[in-house]
Amino acid sequence: MEKTYVVGVGMTPFGKLLQLSIKDLTRLAVEQALDDADLRREHLQAAFFANASQGHMEGQHMVRGQVALRAMGVSGIPVVNVENACASSSTALNLAIAFVRSGQGDVALAVGAEKMFSEDKARMFSVFDSGWDVTATAATTQRLLQLGEGLPVPEGSTSSRPYSVFMDIYASFARQHMKRHGTTQRQLAAVASKNHRHSAANPLAQYQTAYSVDEVLTSPPITYPLTLLMCSPVSDGAAAAIVCGEGALKRLGLDRRRAVQVLASVVQTGSERDPEDDAAHCTAQAARRAYEVAGIGPKDVSLAEVHDATAMGEVIQIENLGLCGFGEGGECSERGDTALGGRIPVNPSGGLESRGHPIGATGLAQVHELVTQLRGEAGQRQVQSARIGIAENGGGLVGIEEAVACVTVLAR
Repeated sequence: MEKTYVVGVGMTPFGKLLQLSIKDLTRLAVEQALDDADLRREHLQAAFFANASQGHMEGQHMVRGQVALRAMGVSGIPVVNVENACASSSTALNLAIAFVRSGQGDVALAVGAEKMFSEDKARMFSVFDSGWDVTATAATTQRLLQLGEGLPVPEGSTSSRPYSVFMDIYASFARQHMKRHGTTQRQLAAVASKNHRHSAANPLAQYQTAYSVDEVLTSPPITYPLTLLMCSPVSDGAAAAIVCGEGALKRLGLDRRRAVQVLASVVQTGSERDPEDDAAHCTAQAARRAYEVAGIGPKDVSLAEVHDATAMGEVIQIENLGLCGFGEGGECSERGDTALGGRIPVNPSGGLESRGHPIGATGLAQVHELVTQLRGEAGQRQVQSARIGIAENGGGLVGIEEAVACVTVLAR
């Protein structure tokens, strides 16, 4: 199989970007990726456009990519629209890689863009309501909340303000983990504090303020044990990556020193499992497949970007990726293993909690960070001697876990 590379990446700032449209965000991210790769629009042979919420937010239920890309002059090529919940843009990248590896072409674009902010708060938060089986909402909610039963919830630890129902689910996962493994709220705060500290060195992050563990713990409650600073915000933003094969790298005279090789790209859907069978988690399965394809193991990884929709998400996913043992994620984080300068830096970008989470762009934002790190271009948040990076991006919920998990492995 021909070697495949990410040769260009682009990303807008994440945050409340009311003045920018989906078309604007798409153009900014794609133009950056083209400039980064030293390519022109005419070199693109296919595009995979990721978006999860525009139909809900704006009524653009169809041909989103064709509309957004045509507005910036990208036309006359295959454009595929990709919706895979919060894993949409990692899935778009997987398809772009497959396009190149299959020989259909040798230069492909993956781009994710999302506009989620709205003055209509009910509409803004209800975008997540279809992230699971809408025909079984009550039964699914009950099943997931039962996972966290048996651990007392302190009075006053639930917000009276609106928030995503997924925060209740993550809180249930957290309480289950606390019961099974002795994980503490302070360990979750250590995860969030670390990510906010990392994002202070990321000029594209939605939040760029460092917070101590105690400040995280005393921030407004969302739902126990989660506080505001442990949870990802609502975000607007876009990110893009350009993929090419070995032939295009030579044919177009691209800078091989800045090309980052794709070692693996795996998409895995969930399945029914026992809630305590951690090894059967869809992300754990995806990670094992990705390591096998890449020909490496967890100990070879220099850094990771994981889907920390909450601090609990990061704890779960570093365990699934084998970066620590099952049940050890909280302790590992509190010890400092996952901080810059630690054994395995996780979310040097600040993660979803602090960099932001425009859901259809999040996976490619992770790839943007890995590519930047592997090139040695991350400035104050640079992971020293970074050679191999892994990204984990999950989407939706089916059963007791993510509906889909994407794991991407990149190498310098």
